[in-house]
Amino acid sequence: MQVIDRYIFTKFLSAFFYALILFMAIIVVFDFSENVSRFMDYKISWVDVIFKYYLNWIPSFFNLFIPLFTFISTIWFTSKLSSNNEIIAILSGGVNFYRLLVPYLAGALCIALLAVLMSNVIVPRATLRFETFKSQSMSRYTKTTTNFHIRNSANTYIYIDRWNVKDHKGYMFSYDELGDAFVKYRITAQEIIFNDSLNIWKLNNYTKRITTHAGEKITTGASMDTLFNITPLDLSQDEKVCETMTFGEILQYIRNDKEKGGGMSKFYIIQAHKRIANSLGTIIMTLLGLSIAFRKNRRGIGVHLFFGIALVFIFVFLQQISTVFSIYGGFSPALGTWVPNIIYTMICVFMIWNCQK
Repeated sequence: MQVIDRYIFTKFLSAFFYALILFMAIIVVFDFSENVSRFMDYKISWVDVIFKYYLNWIPSFFNLFIPLFTFISTIWFTSKLSSNNEIIAILSGGVNFYRLLVPYLAGALCIALLAVLMSNVIVPRATLRFETFKSQSMSRYTKTTTNFHIRNSANTYIYIDRWNVKDHKGYMFSYDELGDAFVKYRITAQEIIFNDSLNIWKLNNYTKRITTHAGEKITTGASMDTLFNITPLDLSQDEKVCETMTFGEILQYIRNDKEKGGGMSKFYIIQAHKRIANSLGTIIMTLLGLSIAFRKNRRGIGVHLFFGIALVFIFVFLQQISTVFSIYGGFSPALGTWVPNIIYTMICVFMIWNCQK
């Protein structure tokens, strides 16, 4: 790495981390001012506020704004180079334009790898701790989900009318095993509870019905321990659960959900692709910011920022539209997630080529 490469690389990364850390400090101040009354109302100690609330809350916001601040730092740093005639001096010294892209791409790759690590490992673990802390210390209400139909195996199905996420307890449970012409085995229960220590299910006030060609046999009981091919995670299918899962756990959940017919696999596939696409979007944001701020402008950095932020908002808008079409339209989850990146990659190639001219 030559001197000019080290100069651009270090300035680029320092501008990125400085802008992002400064922004996060402002966000924390505003959030604390909004929630200080809640902290006092729930009698949460300052140690828990710092180490259990903010240290687990900050990573998700930090990761959320990585692409945006990659773009802003690229425009800011490159505009300063351009306004100080440093870019003209570098090119006049015999450095090729495309050679000048190398330190930018190296910095963008480092940020992208950091974003991938945070999206798939650090943020899910921190979000899990954060949500657990909020549900245990800052919530007076118990979250419930309703109406779950899940395939337990090839010919067995489970239905739960209402599921208590926090207590791992369900109500109005039924288990059906299908025969060739009728339901040959059915269990219904008023309550179903998952025992975390033993990994078994407990049925309260159950009724067991066995049907054969000869007739029916019905038995009832107060409680019964049994095993099913489902876990409490299968009954907590929403965005918050996905946010607490690592990339490997999401892939495993997708495989299990397809086998059980849970109907959430498409949403989780989109989330898995979005984590990678958004992280690699930092490279696109770097090239986009460089192509906008490369030329010297008499009106200053403000024009570059205005034009660039407009393109970023269009990029975010395309991401939201493509996600909606992937979930509710005919787009495949993978294609719908990567369409904004593909479009903006072509835009970046055109702008870089035009900028070089």
